[in-house]
Amino acid sequence: MPKMSLPHRVVEIPPARRDTHNYLDLYRWKHSIYALLEADVTAAREFIEEHKARTSEALSFTGYLAFCLGRAVDEDESVQAYPKGRKHLVIFDDVDVFLPVEREVGATRAAIPYIIRGANHKSYLEIDREIRAFQTQPLQPGSGMPAAFRFMMATPWPLPRLFIRLIRVVGRRDPTRLVTAAGTVGLTALGMAGRGGGCGLAPAGQSILLIVGGIARKAAVIDERVEPRDMLDLTVAFDHDVVDGAPAARFVKRLVELIESGYGLEEARTNGPRLSAAD
Repeated sequence: MPKMSLPHRVVEIPPARRDTHNYLDLYRWKHSIYALLEADVTAAREFIEEHKARTSEALSFTGYLAFCLGRAVDEDESVQAYPKGRKHLVIFDDVDVFLPVEREVGATRAAIPYIIRGANHKSYLEIDREIRAFQTQPLQPGSGMPAAFRFMMATPWPLPRLFIRLIRVVGRRDPTRLVTAAGTVGLTALGMAGRGGGCGLAPAGQSILLIVGGIARKAAVIDERVEPRDMLDLTVAFDHDVVDGAPAARFVKRLVELIESGYGLEEARTNGPRLSAAD
């Protein structure tokens, strides 16, 4: 076949993204089950808009979802268990939410992993300010993937594949190592700024992965009236080695209830900063 001269350019993969495919390979063999759903987020979005108009503080919608996720898991900690060997599960008390946060790394932007430790013990505003601080403060040494993981993944092929198998074996024997590096549950946003809805599928690296899709304005029946509402598409991925269908369905139902009811927003309205009349 003759070689064609096609316009193109070669660019360097940002260092912060070079380990992504290796990280995902850790979860290739997960037995995931999925729930695709919609949640009415009108109350949360109205609160965020009102809060910004009142205080000039822009709140993170993703932070609110992390807050609701932490509280939903806190009500049934068994859904965030990790297998230990073939006969045991390790159930963690704290809900540690793994959240990729986009940051500037050199001349590029990349998703840097961040873990909200003990999200089930924090308010929405506390989680929001923690995320904002990570977004704005200089990256500290060791941010992102653990240094040992980066070193192992930078070795010549096929050594990274062998290291991945070793990591999976070690994690199966001692899940606390996995939780230290990647939290107990995960949250990632695929289409927060897009028009319309949309769901995404990814393996449940943690015991639960909440995948945030797009928001669409739709007609809904509220108190026997048709009203326009902001509907968010969500995908919840579960590790089927830990969670069966019925507990997963109950968890999803409760998560949606928390999100749609505006859980925690009244507390945030009461405890958040207020502008005085002089301001």
